[in-house]
Amino acid sequence: MGFEIEMNLSALAAAAFLSAALALPAAAAPASPAETFPGAAGVITLAGKCAKLVVAKFDATKGCKDELASVTLANGSVTFIFTSDGKALGFQGDGAGIKPASNGNARLPLSLVTTGVGNKMTGQVKVAGFCTFGNPYAGKPIAIECTAESKDSSFTGSFRTGGKLVKKGK
Repeated sequence: MGFEIEMNLSALAAAAFLSAALALPAAAAPASPAETFPGAAGVITLAGKCAKLVVAKFDATKGCKDELASVTLANGSVTFIFTSDGKALGFQGDGAGIKPASNGNARLPLSLVTTGVGNKMTGQVKVAGFCTFGNPYAGKPIAIECTAESKDSSFTGSFRTGGKLVKKGK
């Protein structure tokens, strides 16, 4: 069972872009607290280095793109999406479950892994796991480390930023 696992993420991608279009403005009033990550509904693209992307025994790290998308839907669902050779792997969980972790990081419990090819996400697998991540708005390099297991497979993604956002959707 390699990276070719097909999962239904086209609905997620469509919902992400709709949510991004309806998200709150990025500019905050002076009295507002510092921006948090993943934050309000929308899409954030981070630049950096994909350090690891593995599905079961299939290692897709070599073709892994040096961008990572963080998609937050209006319902609070958060997905970190890695891409490799035209395929996508998303680690998804409920943003309400994010808790503080060590070293100033946060931890998102995962419930689904989604995969697809190109812009078509064609399936999802129920998983248990988590993503640990820092806040890219702090202006310093962070890591996003995701690990999940289903009854049939394991999934790992690791990404390190250079400390700058590539693009923030509204």
